[in-house]
Amino acid sequence: MSQTYLTTDELSAKIKYDVRTIRERLKDSVLLEGTHYVRPFGGRKILFVWETIERDMRVFVGSDALSLPMANGKVAHG
Repeated sequence: MSQTYLTTDELSAKIKYDVRTIRERLKDSVLLEGTHYVRPFGGRKILFVWETIERDMRVFVGSDALSLPMANGKVAHG
């Protein structure tokens, strides 16, 4: 399965969030390293995995405020 890697600017255009919001509010709280983004070759550059982000955005759309997405793709309800 091939994956689509996006820069922060490209992700910003796709999900309509400001680049700064992605870096300061979403990265490492909602978007997790190793799941939603990678640092190729151990460098500073960040590439986001579009398919994973798109999948997890859909989980949040169908969930209520007390739901927590889990790593296996399921949702834990509070």
